[in-house]
Amino acid sequence: MARMFVDGDDLVVHLSWREKAAARRGSVRVPLTAVSRVTVEPAWWRALRGDPHRGVWIPGARCIGTRRHNAGMDFVAMRPGRPVVCVELRPSAPFRLLAISSPTRAEARTTAESLGGNAPEIDTSTPWRQPLPVPEEHSPST
Repeated sequence: MARMFVDGDDLVVHLSWREKAAARRGSVRVPLTAVSRVTVEPAWWRALRGDPHRGVWIPGARCIGTRRHNAGMDFVAMRPGRPVVCVELRPSAPFRLLAISSPTRAEARTTAESLGGNAPEIDTSTPWRQPLPVPEEHSPST
């Protein structure tokens, strides 16, 4: 099962060899300065957004890989029925969201608190994830 932890100045998502094969990539590493918000989502499916890009998507069993949407890319490693630690990242990071399942709600909270305590500039204005930006609407020329 994927694990998130802090290694020096980086947030690391360590994947098992099976998860690496499914996601078609190695572990994910982003600087802690790119972390903007850390939340826990009790309903795993709410963390999914956008369209599958690379990875394995087995409904009701496992979602692992990258997902594409209008704001960029997300990386997810989730199992249904488990809480998800959601790490929102600044635009400078390779992903906009990291969503990783935890075995229990208590472990998800502990991981989120640990990550939030180590990241230098966390946005605590709301305890919820922020919605994706909507592409600009252009008014027709008159």
